[in-house]
Amino acid sequence: MKRFNPETKTFKVFNALYNGAALTAAQARKMGVKNISAEVSRIRHSGYAVYANQRTAGNGVTVTEYVMGKPSREIVALGYAAKAAGLTLDELKG
Repeated sequence: MKRFNPETKTFKVFNALYNGAALTAAQARKMGVKNISAEVSRIRHSGYAVYANQRTAGNGVTVTEYVMGKPSREIVALGYAAKAAGLTLDELKG
């Protein structure tokens, strides 16, 4: 798994998620992160399972919360199948 530079926004988001926090865009802005979806995308591309769960806040606004979780068996099986077929991340990013 890729390590993140501790001075980056990606590391701030990763560290919070890895430690069990559920982050919203508003919480990320307080950490200095303007685009949480971009940071989550970077974390996902590094091999971590980050899920986006939508909920309705008390004022009726739909909010997306990001949480780190365990990948489903299907995702793990797809990874093994891709590896067995000879696919690599470098080829996919190509």
